[in-house]
Amino acid sequence: MISFYLNHNKIDYSGNGEQTLLQYLRLAAGITSVKDGCSGQGACGACLVEIDGKARLSCTTKIKKLEGCGVLTMEGIPEDIRDVIADAFVEKGAVQCGFCTPGLIMRTKILFQENEHPTRDQIKKAINPHLCRCTGYIKIVDAIEEAAGQLRDGGPAKSSAQRITGNPSGVGDSLEKYQAKETAIGKRLFVNDMHLEGMVYGALRFSDHPRAKLLSIDTSEAENLRGVIRIFTAADIPGNRYTGLIIEDWPLMIAPREITRYIGDVIAGVVAEDEETARRAARLIKANYEVMDPVTDPVMALAPAAAEVHPGKPNLLEKCVVRRGDPIVSVLKNSAFVSSGVYETQRVEHAFLETEAAVALPDGDGIHLYSQGQGIYVDQKQVASLLGLDEEKVRVTQVPCGGGFGGREDMTVQGHAALFSWILKKPVKVHLTREESIIMHPKRHPVKMDISLGCDENGLLTALKLRATGDTGAYASVGTKVMERVAGHAAGGYHVPNVDIESLTVYTNNIPSGAMRGFGANQVNFALEGCVDELCRMGGFDRWKFRYENALENGKMTATGQVLEAGVGIKACLLALKDHFYAAKFAGLACGIKNSGVGNGMTDFSDVKIHILKGGRVLIEHGWTEMGQGIHNMAMQILHEETGIDTRLMDVITDTNASLPTGMTTSSRATSLLGNAIIDAAISLRNDLKENPLEQLEGRIYTGKYYCDWTTKPGSGTGKVITHYSYGYAAQLAVLNDEGKLEKIFAAHDAGKIMNPMLFEGQIQGAVHMGIGYALKEDLPMKEGRLLSTRLKDCGVLRSTETPEIEVIGIEERDPVGPYGAKGIGEIGLVPTASAIANAFAQFDGISRKKLPCG
Repeated sequence: MISFYLNHNKIDYSGNGEQTLLQYLRLAAGITSVKDGCSGQGACGACLVEIDGKARLSCTTKIKKLEGCGVLTMEGIPEDIRDVIADAFVEKGAVQCGFCTPGLIMRTKILFQENEHPTRDQIKKAINPHLCRCTGYIKIVDAIEEAAGQLRDGGPAKSSAQRITGNPSGVGDSLEKYQAKETAIGKRLFVNDMHLEGMVYGALRFSDHPRAKLLSIDTSEAENLRGVIRIFTAADIPGNRYTGLIIEDWPLMIAPREITRYIGDVIAGVVAEDEETARRAARLIKANYEVMDPVTDPVMALAPAAAEVHPGKPNLLEKCVVRRGDPIVSVLKNSAFVSSGVYETQRVEHAFLETEAAVALPDGDGIHLYSQGQGIYVDQKQVASLLGLDEEKVRVTQVPCGGGFGGREDMTVQGHAALFSWILKKPVKVHLTREESIIMHPKRHPVKMDISLGCDENGLLTALKLRATGDTGAYASVGTKVMERVAGHAAGGYHVPNVDIESLTVYTNNIPSGAMRGFGANQVNFALEGCVDELCRMGGFDRWKFRYENALENGKMTATGQVLEAGVGIKACLLALKDHFYAAKFAGLACGIKNSGVGNGMTDFSDVKIHILKGGRVLIEHGWTEMGQGIHNMAMQILHEETGIDTRLMDVITDTNASLPTGMTTSSRATSLLGNAIIDAAISLRNDLKENPLEQLEGRIYTGKYYCDWTTKPGSGTGKVITHYSYGYAAQLAVLNDEGKLEKIFAAHDAGKIMNPMLFEGQIQGAVHMGIGYALKEDLPMKEGRLLSTRLKDCGVLRSTETPEIEVIGIEERDPVGPYGAKGIGEIGLVPTASAIANAFAQFDGISRKKLPCG
């Protein structure tokens, strides 16, 4: 018997002393404010608790060590102290996805016990064991500093009601993030926090080899394990076994006699009474293989003799070609200066703090799925196909997730949870450990780029030649779209009159590559901006002036030949950095452009429903995913702007029951599409409000929609070129100190219209932080189709003490199409970051960086 105190209540524990405190808290005590972000790796801080007045990670603390100890979780903190800290986090914008926040609030409470007057550097040191992928830590430090002041002054932080006086709820106001307080204190559930009556648990058995013929599977030992309910294999899938966002090439499970394509392929699944038993059973499943040499180099994969990753299909998935202007060879030959080189970027893990989880349960003659994915209508379509059901038989509810950054576009466990539940007619949860998450979900594309950039004697760009090869890994995911954006953004923020671009998407037996913040634009930006700095060295050009004179503006064209007609803010961004650039001793400069996600010849759309409920409450239904970026805020603030309805009366739901088909929440397009749909719906609502008070409109539903179907595919060569309807623009300046260490990033970003200044600044800070990591440390290396490490700490995500100062400068050059002139901000935030840092290092030591990471 082990006795300890949990939130001041005595616990007499007679179970396995080797169980971790985290497991006990979440599974036995039902305390889900303590989060599992790293599955016992001790790397993320999300599970932090207080033990006898000290901060401890519950994921590495064994129950047997707790005899006589006092354990406090969020639920045991005095409510007045908890609220002061949590309200400060909310007010300062430190809650984005919020998965890390309960652990950080616990850390803050313990810090204040030891130090009532912490400096910013002391705060950074205190939170250094914690990872936050969303904020870049700056607003977290701001919040802790604010809370310390509030507690010293003896007064609570302002209440939510007090914070929303003066009607700061419309477009341009820093309205606090929707459900931020509930998320911060752990009351809002994430998918893995959910527990349903009678729920059972699934686990997956992954392939032992990146490329091998699966000869047979032996499940007998697993089936005999007590608590196992059923083993599933590919033969149990009643519908189409293959899924895919663009190309259906990804099997839910590998069938016998089929060749595996990467180490994350699933060969079987287990459902058991508890998760631990399911995982034990999965490990007991034996597989017999005919092992083959994997295809791991995307360049070698294109050789005629290379083995086919997908038998019967070439390894070249797609070639995107953009050519315009005069013959590139002659233009480059006649250019005064030409910079040429081969640049390489690395594979990167998204490292969102909440690992993948899904819960499915029977729903009449269909299935109800709780998903953290980035597109519930896409999940609905794919799950319906897997189960052989009509789409309306599959209901998907979106649960706001703990970070996305593109990494939740592809399905991981949603299909397995739905399959297991559909067959067993029971609620089933499937949850990935951190190691499984790193193995399974797609990453940022590694890209190899052979580039030449020319200019004339006056420093005006003449020509660009690019040959880019992207490793899309085992499955297509959205690799073709990423590599299209490599091509379409190859000229970056500059006007280049002649281009010759080929961008290749190549299958290998590596982990699939898919969407990640920047989506191809940041990879090619690294190569382009390296060439720009080299041209400046060759010709003795001023680096700021060279960029300014070549920068895009109204009437100039992108790499694809799209002539920009309005709202081009690169020159404004450069002007905002000018004085800082000339004041710095060692500085790197880079410009960026990133489409707002709508384009490349695809039709995109958004529909919305606005329900007026009893008492004048308003329910907004839409199809976009909240993953920390604040899309629900955008809906609420735009509706307030159009109608004057108080945002405190609004709630937001994303559920396929609303029948509002929407694509993936990616590439910053949600604000534009949803915003225009809200504006459309508000027309009728606004008119009705002129005649009736809101309460008398109870029961009415207002619908709105927005469609974009006028863009063109890169290289199509027909008619007017409109590759994308909107772009975000940026310029960043990286400043080093006298020792060559990164000291500060100035980030000037043109958002068109800054819809919520607090969220805007937080998004840019978080994106720049991710870009700094991309430049200096982040990497996910593989060898022969296998990862060198599956540990979160080895992914290179920067900690708080490693993060330099980031100064965000907002620019507003209004877009003619986006709501109120808004453009995307989530993607563009890191596009120029690594380039600016690499160029700063070159200024310090004279060595050009051509490979990332370069720290």
